[in-house]
Amino acid sequence: MTRVTIQDLRDARYCLAGVRPWFRRHGFAWSEFLAHGIEADRLRATGDALVEPVIRIAEMRERMHGR
Repeated sequence: MTRVTIQDLRDARYCLAGVRPWFRRHGFAWSEFLAHGIEADRLRATGDALVEPVIRIAEMRERMHGR
């Protein structure tokens, strides 16, 4: 299972000031995300197309690092 991390958000050049309220609106704990990342499927379940670029980056990172 792919986990999206804060670095994936940075690599996607997402504005963290905007992402934090988005997490809150969707019931995700920001501090938990910072510590452990979040499963890509949980992000996809929001139905927000903006998660797809970040998930692709996370998948690419995992492929490159053999995870």
